[in-house]
Order: sequence, then structure tokens, then C-alpha cells
Amino acid sequence: MSEKRLLSLDQKKQEEEIQILKQQLEAIEKATRAFEALLSSHLSDLIVEAQELFTLYKEIKKAKKEKRLEQKKRGKNYTEHVGLKVIPKEEKKDIPPEQQKEKKRLYREAMLHVHPDKFHMKENETDIATELTTRLIEIYKTESLEKLQAFHAHIFTGNTQIILGDAAGKIKVFSKDNYLQQEKEALEKAIDLAKNNHLHKVLTEYENPLTFVDELKEYYEERISRLKKRTRKGL
Repeated sequence: MSEKRLLSLDQKKQEEEIQILKQQLEAIEKATRAFEALLSSHLSDLIVEAQELFTLYKEIKKAKKEKRLEQKKRGKNYTEHVGLKVIPKEEKKDIPPEQQKEKKRLYREAMLHVHPDKFHMKENETDIATELTTRLIEIYKTESLEKLQAFHAHIFTGNTQIILGDAAGKIKVFSKDNYLQQEKEALEKAIDLAKNNHLHKVLTEYENPLTFVDELKEYYEERISRLKKRTRKGL
């Protein structure tokens, strides 16, 4: 058999292996997404309340910082710094019930998609996710349905710097040299990442994955309780 023929067979084998790996990755991610959606259906109210309280907490901290700055301004050695001007918010206008219902739907859908915790039970939220949720709350409370629709589309079309896609999105684009082997290795790495996803581990390692709902409820209830104490003066 010629060398060219052997190379062709080897390439065909690699292509078949790559296809199998792609199917494996898709199956893992599909199962993880379905489980995440199930968790969201059980925890949506708690997730939204926790993030709203966290945003309020951040606003209170910011107000305290501004108050300390005002106190410093009274000192004789204070030097004024040039900063951004705060634009007053527009007053909330009454909108028809149907539009308000649609705003609420879009708001909750977007909030559940970008909230910082993302079921990893981590205390430290990312700056980007916090900025997004802060802006989302602001638009929901003070701006029009059209503005919320635009921001919702902005989030769901991947323009927010948050990794919203699947692990496949982490695969790099390689040069043509040994492309099939590199693609195979990239898929294997993506599968490894997908299997190590916390939700996938729960799904595959827990005897009854739905018991994780109780763990998360306890986590969010405790978090909400702490945030309520921290924001009591601001409520």
C-alpha cells in the first residue's frame, strides 16, 4: 500500500475520531445545560433576590465611599479630582401590564443567564457580571421595554465579555500543519473541561443529583440572610 494511501486512511481515522469526540462533547454539554435549566427552575426566585441584594449592597458601599469623600473635602488639604458626572435617572413611567410582564420575563431570563454565582457556590463575583446585573436592574426599573429588549439581545448574542458558550468555544484555531491531530487534542481538552464542570460532576457523581437543589437553596438562603443584614439600612 502506498504512503499516500496510508496517509489518507490515517486522516480518515482521525476525522472519524474527531466526529466521535464532537458527539461526546455535545452530549456532555447538552446534559449539563439541561441540568442547569432544571436548577434554575427550582431556584430562580432565590437567585434573582440574592443578586438584587448584592447589587444594593454594592450601591450602599459606593454611597459610603462617596460620603467619606465628602468628609475629606471639608479638610483644608483636600485637592479636587476630576471625575465623571453622575447623570440623574429618569423617573419610572407607567407602562401597560402586558409590557411590564414582558419586561419582567426578559429581566429574569437575562439575570439568570449572567448572574455571577452560576451555581458554583463561590462568594466572589466577577466584576463584569456584577456590572451587567447592575445595569440590568437599572434598565428594568427605570427604562423602556425597548431598551431592555436591546440589552437582553446584547447579552444573548455574546457581546458582554462573559463566557456564555460551551466548552467548545475554548478550542483554539490552529495552523494547517497537523491540523487534525491538533483539533483532536483540543476536543479532548474541551471534553475534560466539560467533565470537570461542577454541575456535570454533580449530575454524574451524586446518587440523586436533585439533592443538589437543597444544597443550593441552603446556600442562597444563607447568602440572602447575610446580604439583608448588610443592606438593612438601605432597604
